[in-house]
Amino acid sequence: MRLLNSLSGQKEEVLYSQKNPLHFFVCGPTVFDYSHIGHARTYIAFDVFARFIRSKKWKMVYLQNITDVDDKIIDRARMHDENPLRYAWKFESLYKNDMKAIGCISVNRYARATDHIKEIENQIQTLITKGNAYYISGQGYYFDITTFKEYGKLSRRTITQAEDAVTRIDEQIEKRNKGDFALWKEVKVEEKDKKKKFVIVNGEPAWNTKLGWGRPGWHIEDTAITERWFGPQYDIHGGGGDLKFPHHEAEIAQQESASGKIPFVKIWLHTGSLRINGEKMSKSLGNFFTIKDFLHIHSKNILRFIITSHHYRSPIQWSDSLITQAYTAIDTFTSLLDALSFIENKKIKINKETDKSVKNIEDILKKEFEEAMNDDLNTPEAIAALFKYTNSIRSITWKLSPATARRAKKTIKTSLKILGIEIEEEKIPSSITKIVEKRELCRSNKQFTPADTLRKQIDTLGYSIEDTPIGPFVRKKVCIKL
Repeated sequence: MRLLNSLSGQKEEVLYSQKNPLHFFVCGPTVFDYSHIGHARTYIAFDVFARFIRSKKWKMVYLQNITDVDDKIIDRARMHDENPLRYAWKFESLYKNDMKAIGCISVNRYARATDHIKEIENQIQTLITKGNAYYISGQGYYFDITTFKEYGKLSRRTITQAEDAVTRIDEQIEKRNKGDFALWKEVKVEEKDKKKKFVIVNGEPAWNTKLGWGRPGWHIEDTAITERWFGPQYDIHGGGGDLKFPHHEAEIAQQESASGKIPFVKIWLHTGSLRINGEKMSKSLGNFFTIKDFLHIHSKNILRFIITSHHYRSPIQWSDSLITQAYTAIDTFTSLLDALSFIENKKIKINKETDKSVKNIEDILKKEFEEAMNDDLNTPEAIAALFKYTNSIRSITWKLSPATARRAKKTIKTSLKILGIEIEEEKIPSSITKIVEKRELCRSNKQFTPADTLRKQIDTLGYSIEDTPIGPFVRKKVCIKL
């Protein structure tokens, strides 16, 4: 498998050995609000990556951090007069519920920043000892970006350009360089509390460490967490493209400075943004809608199809037409799967020529699907291969034997499962079945007018009926919601 490494700008081979699992880390959320579909864009893409890797029988450990201490969390918790950690953990729980609801089930371990204070402290102390970090009285410890000569190599910025950074880099005037970022934020604690290990001061969490009382900066938690679970170097790091600078740049500077080992990560993967009205969907712009709101109207399959029909590195321009296209696509798969299930329960003579044809196009699908996914996780091409297969099967559907239909159904479901799209068989209500039986009786007695009336009744109730060589095939009609 080859992936485009954001660091080198080239597609590189994923080196895998059965002796060691792939170590894969993805930047998780800052849990201060509900997750929106912009988040889903990134986490679905990496869930598909993990599903595909495991479908190859490769072992992978997928680690994701949870930022549960941060300025945004503290500010929002103060607004609601709540304990900042409990506030964060509430939204962490809601985030995990959302991930489960959209089928992102590949993560092996979620790691909270607050569970790794000791690791954070140790890494900062190493950076201090090596001369990469400095102290500002009353503020805390900062990373000096001029001490890491390759700062900017991921985003291809020079040190001077890095000075333009504004994302979660405070404007502390006493910093040596404008682009320096906080490693440890000092918190003033009253004398009576100084013997404690942890306190909350005016809504701000603070830990008692050798660095003094304070809390971690944003960037340091990720490298402290990955060093704890993967060591100073590992295989693949993923995240949204907006994190490339300064967040991922800071991670590289921290870990390579602390360990002296290069590269910190072999392959960097970055997803494209989800855009609405030409702007990136984000909480700060207020142009988002939540995963929960989306699932209130649509199924997870609709969202996952929209995401996977775009290459993970490409931006997605959100529109109602994407939703309509997804409904049509999912119905294409569903209608064929329903037909194959219908055939499974019929007694049909085996057509050896048809069965051989199905086997041939199945082999082509598997080859083309695998090639597309191995080529930098090209899900649009993989989906195109799947459509090609389903169209071929559709043209010979009513000639299939039950055994061949069963195998074709398994093939389609296996490919869809890698994309996280799971289609359940729709059961036809007994009330509809009785009308169908009544219509069949009319047709057998050549009472075509009553039979046509019954067909219209079935249609009005939201079901379609197709008269096939092996009997009436009934299924629920798709209802597109916008």
